[in-house]
Amino acid sequence: MNRNDFDKACRVVEQVTQQTKLIESKYLSERTGNRVFLKPENMQVTGAFKIRGAYYKISTLTEEERKRGLITASAGNHAQGVAFAAKEFGARVIIVMPKTTPLIKVNRTKSYGAEVVLYGDDYNEAYECAKRLIQEHDYTFIHPFDDLTVATGQGTVGMEIIKELPLVDTILVPVGGGGLATGVSTMAKIINPNIKVIGVEPEGANCLQRSLEAGEVVTLPEVNTIADGAAVRAPGETIFPYLQENLDGVITVKDDEIIGAFLDMVENHKMIVENAGLLTVAAAAHLPAEGKNVACIISGGNMDMITMSSVVQQGLIFQDRIFTVSTLLPDKPGELAEVAILIAENQGNVIKLDHNQFVTTNRMKEVELKITMEAFGTEHKQQILDALEKGGYKPKIVATML
Repeated sequence: MNRNDFDKACRVVEQVTQQTKLIESKYLSERTGNRVFLKPENMQVTGAFKIRGAYYKISTLTEEERKRGLITASAGNHAQGVAFAAKEFGARVIIVMPKTTPLIKVNRTKSYGAEVVLYGDDYNEAYECAKRLIQEHDYTFIHPFDDLTVATGQGTVGMEIIKELPLVDTILVPVGGGGLATGVSTMAKIINPNIKVIGVEPEGANCLQRSLEAGEVVTLPEVNTIADGAAVRAPGETIFPYLQENLDGVITVKDDEIIGAFLDMVENHKMIVENAGLLTVAAAAHLPAEGKNVACIISGGNMDMITMSSVVQQGLIFQDRIFTVSTLLPDKPGELAEVAILIAENQGNVIKLDHNQFVTTNRMKEVELKITMEAFGTEHKQQILDALEKGGYKPKIVATML
């Protein structure tokens, strides 16, 4: 990969990509002590950056390679990119997707005319299925990340960042298999070796971090993360040397941080970003506060409503904005009203009540009351708990089930 390759890729992919101009985030800048910019690839026509590498790769194929039919394995975003690009070139395409792929990604992939095969529980199992189909039908494989041409197409994201923000100090790149990180880091070092490019992985799928530490590709026995787009067991063999040479480090983030980042993006930036796309937003807080120009690549926004609902609920619970307490109180008229008054006086908002008279053998003496309520955050939650304690109700925090 050289400068001419990236320049060519930019000219090709601009035919089908949206202009995703950098968004300066004053909110994240104030929180992190750096000047943070977002590269919103969730606004692409397919909802993710993957259209870049897929379209560029297919543009380089021969007519004979396209006529054999295209195939790939993907957790969703690469699938949509390949399906869209194949349609543009009039090629048949088969996409093997894990059975756990969110429905929105499956349906959108089909909407571009692709034939979808659901197989396995993660990308690696889907990939093995795709390889078997290639042996049977001689399809042309479009690898989601372990392909230098695909990685070159993905690197156009970084090229656009540097053109728009020449003084960028650090680019944070989400990592699944490593194709985006390969393209962006290699391109950045060609243009300006002083730019730091840092990969970001989920803690439960840190295959690149483990591989870099070992000095060779390491395959994780399993992955466990809500970031389905980055749930890959091993980085690509072909691209790994480029990552070793050009990547300046890897940050891992917990799923809880991803959930918090989702709420931040919705509330403060009015953007829907899928879990894998939130990796860089969560990682921004891990960088030292040095007033640097930091660009976070928001890799995608394809998220189904069920996942979104779950993430919102969990995020509110993690931020102490929804919580449940249990308390015992005498079973006599007016006692429930007293509890409600205490909560109201402290601006708590009751969502749900569970009044259980059978928690003790002497149900006439005391009953259990479970209260699920809203608060403004941790301090407000503690204020409500203190008020209940002073009122003699001895509240205990219990698991919140909405």
